[in-house]
Amino acid sequence: MAVSIIIRRTIKDKTMAEKLAPLIVQLRSRATVQPGFLTDQTFSCLDYDGEYMIISSWNTLEDWNKWMNSEERMAIQRKIDGLLEEKTFYRYYEPVVGGITPRFFYNSEESKKD
Repeated sequence: MAVSIIIRRTIKDKTMAEKLAPLIVQLRSRATVQPGFLTDQTFSCLDYDGEYMIISSWNTLEDWNKWMNSEERMAIQRKIDGLLEEKTFYRYYEPVVGGITPRFFYNSEESKKD
């Protein structure tokens, strides 16, 4: 089943954006030729200047993980995070099919409090 990866980055100013743009283009162009890549889309936040969200779709989570953990990608990502001065935010999603009960994962420490 296809999965979507949500990637969020906050760019603080124009100078940072100018330095970041070539790295993002490089990362994106390399992702599109990876096995399992389907599509991606970039969104600019309307109510928070400088925040961007990328929705990247892959055939499987394993396909994404191979790309995510590849040395090529990690080298580019380290440069991006260095410019942003913070880590890039990731979330992984799969489609919910009607009638399926949502899954909830609890931190084991939190579950002990109940």
